[in-house]
Amino acid sequence: MAGNSKRRGAIKKSGKGNPTAGSGGRRRKGLEGKGPTPRAEERPYHQAHKKARAAERREASKPRRKSDGGPEWVAGRNSVVELMRAGVPAAGLYVAEGIERDDRIREIFRLAADQHVSLMEIGRVELDKLTGGAVHQGIAAKLNAYDYADPDDLLALAEERGEPPLIVMLDGVTDPRNLGAVVRSASGFGAHGVVIAERRSAQMTAAAWKTSAGAAARVPVSRVTNLTRQLKAYQGAGLMVVGLAADGDVTLPELELGDGPLVVVIGSEGKGISRLVAETCDQLVSIPMSSGLESLNAGVAAGVALYAVAQSRG
Repeated sequence: MAGNSKRRGAIKKSGKGNPTAGSGGRRRKGLEGKGPTPRAEERPYHQAHKKARAAERREASKPRRKSDGGPEWVAGRNSVVELMRAGVPAAGLYVAEGIERDDRIREIFRLAADQHVSLMEIGRVELDKLTGGAVHQGIAAKLNAYDYADPDDLLALAEERGEPPLIVMLDGVTDPRNLGAVVRSASGFGAHGVVIAERRSAQMTAAAWKTSAGAAARVPVSRVTNLTRQLKAYQGAGLMVVGLAADGDVTLPELELGDGPLVVVIGSEGKGISRLVAETCDQLVSIPMSSGLESLNAGVAAGVALYAVAQSRG
């Protein structure tokens, strides 16, 4: 009869000494919804989740160029042959076993012998790991980290040559090809070195080396933590600082500081030199232009400015 708890099956024992009659409200939570279904990538046993985790593991295992000066890898036949033609100092060439030799490979081997660059034959899988999965076409070049000079070494070089110091500083230039072009101009017009920032600035990579057309082997590049602090240190050593700016106080032909110890500061094409650096400069100088062009890229601006300085120095 109804309500008869003595009926067989009317009372369920939970095993914990807590008998319950029927389901009642004790299973109410079990009947509640569990919310929206998680995305496939968030479900551990879903194929999409496994693929995402595998991709993360592959990315984590890739060799990277360390921020503290680790090696740089240049992969691919065209890239390596251009590197060797430009005379970029490679630490070694790594060649996959059984590589098919074409004209580019033969030229790379010949240039490597001329430049005394060592060749190492390794397995293709190992070369994949070294280059981080890049399309290497069976060959890659390893470049050691660039050996940056001390800022005072640039002054010592000028003293050694018996010349008034001429230093180029780059502020906010992030394209390594522009850096390479500036180094090339510095070499052509007798500058004693180039100064760049450690952060938010182009570094001396393979691209910068190639654009410099070998000048990077002759012109020292220094890297500093704070550009403004270094400018003040150069001013304390007797150097005048001029910055290129569209709204400069004088134009480049009117510059009267070119024949003395000088630092020329060049900013990025879009933003120019930063506010703190501009305030530190002894004089802001503009390059006169006949057209409506607002600015030049760093490589061209450096060439124009250094030519004007060279003219003033006779």
